[in-house]
Amino acid sequence: MTTAKPHRGTIHLEDAEILTHEAHPGGQYILRVHSPECAHRAAPGSFAHLTCDPLLPMRRPLSIMRTDPEAGWVEFLYKVVGEGTRLLSRRQTGESISVMGPIGQPFRPRPERPRPLLLGGGVGIPPMVFLADALRREPACKPLVMMGSEVPFPFTSRPSQILVPGIPDGVIAAMPLLEDWSVPSRLCSRQDFPGCYQGYITDLARDWLSALNTQHLQEVEIFACGPHPMLEAVAKLARDYDLPCQVSLEEFMACAVGGCAGCTVQVETDQGPAMKRVCVDGPVFDARAVFP
Repeated sequence: MTTAKPHRGTIHLEDAEILTHEAHPGGQYILRVHSPECAHRAAPGSFAHLTCDPLLPMRRPLSIMRTDPEAGWVEFLYKVVGEGTRLLSRRQTGESISVMGPIGQPFRPRPERPRPLLLGGGVGIPPMVFLADALRREPACKPLVMMGSEVPFPFTSRPSQILVPGIPDGVIAAMPLLEDWSVPSRLCSRQDFPGCYQGYITDLARDWLSALNTQHLQEVEIFACGPHPMLEAVAKLARDYDLPCQVSLEEFMACAVGGCAGCTVQVETDQGPAMKRVCVDGPVFDARAVFP
């Protein structure tokens, strides 16, 4: 008897209408499509595989930033980095785009850790927004979001009205959407953007963690998505404070459904090192398994 793969029956293919497609500085775009099945089934940390252009056969994986299951839309933030995303950036409102998703293992927050710290770097920001949206609906949960970028953020920041003890004076830039959700956020960059922490996101996170008392520190769990060096630094931060940490990996993908094994990474398991596919075994992994 063959055991069914855990992702089978969960990945759907839809022809989705582009509802909005906004350009932002730094070659960044926010794309919203009408994709009811994906919107209904997506969870924070999952992604979708999109066709960028009818003449380009290879899809591109994009992390999901927001969904509205009732309205049936899914929103993505992406940055133009190659031919595929360049062609995608030309797509217009009203056009149809093929969406395969949701794909991947999502974040799994621990209820006994009600002070989650969410760290998003660059195009690793979208999963943190999605996760914050889910966590804010939990009555006892108090998420804090930190975002880092070396290009202008794809939104106009505003001074936060939410006090966060342990954050250095003057670090007040926040994401308006999260402020509207009553979720505290702070922005980091080395580009001297007004109100931002001038340095790495992990340095700001360390300032905040160092200000917590023992009881509050034991309530923290870290979630992160971003470039590999950032995730490696986040994993070290989690080890330094003995905190659980989940990371979402960014890898080049071909099929994105586990068939080609082109996105494998080495992961430590109870049975020793093993090769895991980022697309369907991840993209979310325990940080200690990826960065032992």
